[in-house]
Amino acid sequence: MESFRRQLSERTRWVAVGCASNATGTINDVATITRLAHDAGAKVFLDAVHYAPHGPIDVQALGCDGLACSAYKFFGPHVGVLWARRSLLEELPVYKLRPAADSLPDRWMIGTQNHEGIAGVAAAVDYLHDLAVHGGYRGDRRSTLRTAMTAIQAYERDLSRHLLTGLAKLPRYQVWGITDLDRLGQRVPTVSVTAAVASAETLARQLAEKEIYAWNGNMYAMNLSERLGVESAGGFLRLGLVHYNTPAEIDTVLGVLAELAAAHG
Repeated sequence: MESFRRQLSERTRWVAVGCASNATGTINDVATITRLAHDAGAKVFLDAVHYAPHGPIDVQALGCDGLACSAYKFFGPHVGVLWARRSLLEELPVYKLRPAADSLPDRWMIGTQNHEGIAGVAAAVDYLHDLAVHGGYRGDRRSTLRTAMTAIQAYERDLSRHLLTGLAKLPRYQVWGITDLDRLGQRVPTVSVTAAVASAETLARQLAEKEIYAWNGNMYAMNLSERLGVESAGGFLRLGLVHYNTPAEIDTVLGVLAELAAAHG
């Protein structure tokens, strides 16, 4: 945040920032970033792709000017989602088909829409909505979705606590990101680790042999992996948790990681 404040000036026109890191799980204080940017006369665009499945998003509370995410992260198909203030959507220049109307929403749509994908997005939202309904909540659709995402957020914090507590007992693994259990509200349950005894790719392959899926590499967060000095060694092993994971599954992962550490000496 100190670096951000130093770089912000009256020359700043746009601030683009991610809501949560898809590598370390860290949640950025985007409400404060937005306030500071607006004080400097800048607009703010938020990348909420990795945050979207982990908690409620309220663009009015965040105060941002634009926000994007993708339904594949919240259990739907690969369809992009864009929100922006109406004035921006009406005024910004946009590459569009010449016959398309210059009014909303047509000026932002490139020809025939992906109707089957949009239907899949609706089904994904229905699924999240129904999590709260099956939990006994009754309310309008917006409040029901907020209740579901808030419940997901609380449950996933417990999962983060369980995983980070277990990893702390495995000293051969280094966790990149927030490990302080009093700061779980500042991260999502995406935990990346490295081990001196084996590369991230080796660990991922050996976990796969135990039917545990984990990704290795930089997760496209190359600038981060370079700054942390892990890019040349093959990046991270990423353990990504969501609301349908269980403490028992985490125990299985921790057990396998302990075995791998022992096997690699």
